[in-house]
Amino acid sequence: MKAVLLTGIRQMHLADIPEPGIKKDNDVLLKIEMVGICGSDVHYYQTGRIGSQVVQYPYLVGHECAARVEAVGRTVTKLKVGDTVVVDPAVSCHRCEQCRMGRENTCRKLQFLGTPGQGDGCLCEYIVMPEENCFPTNGAISIAQAVLCEPLAIGLYSVRQAQMPTNAKIAILGCGPIGLSCMVTARAEGAEAIYMTDKIERRMEVAKKAGDIWVGNPDNQNIVKAILEQQPLGLDVVYECAGQQDTLDEAVELLRPGGRLILIGIPQLERVSFIIDKIRRKEINISRAASRERV
Repeated sequence: MKAVLLTGIRQMHLADIPEPGIKKDNDVLLKIEMVGICGSDVHYYQTGRIGSQVVQYPYLVGHECAARVEAVGRTVTKLKVGDTVVVDPAVSCHRCEQCRMGRENTCRKLQFLGTPGQGDGCLCEYIVMPEENCFPTNGAISIAQAVLCEPLAIGLYSVRQAQMPTNAKIAILGCGPIGLSCMVTARAEGAEAIYMTDKIERRMEVAKKAGDIWVGNPDNQNIVKAILEQQPLGLDVVYECAGQQDTLDEAVELLRPGGRLILIGIPQLERVSFIIDKIRRKEINISRAASRERV
């Protein structure tokens, strides 16, 4: 089958690789219909690693995908050939202590699509996944919408992890797919005021079209000053979706005492820093929203 492989830093190659087949009774053979490009995929392309996860070339990336069922194992009951499915890229063991605690996304033996040391990706024609990782769309959403379910799940998980107070005032730093996923979820959860920032005009325009959202560009204005002029007591929650030192610093400035910072973006650097005096005196709560929440 055809696959697009990473073959070096900023190098990709179209290649023929063996087609996978059903090996377990609960396996589902899937024909990939559409693949989304995650920020993590970009990191692997640009630098060949994210922290300790180092690419060994050639490598197959990709984990956001929608597919069509081509064949099923003999114990598969919820899917049939021809079904369109959303794919949950995280395969958990269901036996370790993390899984037993209900934290399948931090499974000790997690096999995640397109992650070095865990599993190959989906930027190819066919993959095999367990039945439990395949969610039929039943015609309710399009293929393109199905691809967006995985990043939307991250936004949903992040907002729920923040435990927003009633009528929360929040900022989302980064208007990419994850930031926008946080926005739509926060709205559904009752956020009263939403402030969003980005440096890419096209993304900003998408956020503006959502209506009743303040959108600013840190390249053109002091976004901390502009937001605090409207919310002088500070914000309840800030979702950092850019993975940049500047946005981390802005988040700390924007939060009220006792506010919560949710880290979602993936920095290119191995280390980031905080002004500990401000974190300590404001009693800022910092949480990392895993970019691998189950659909």
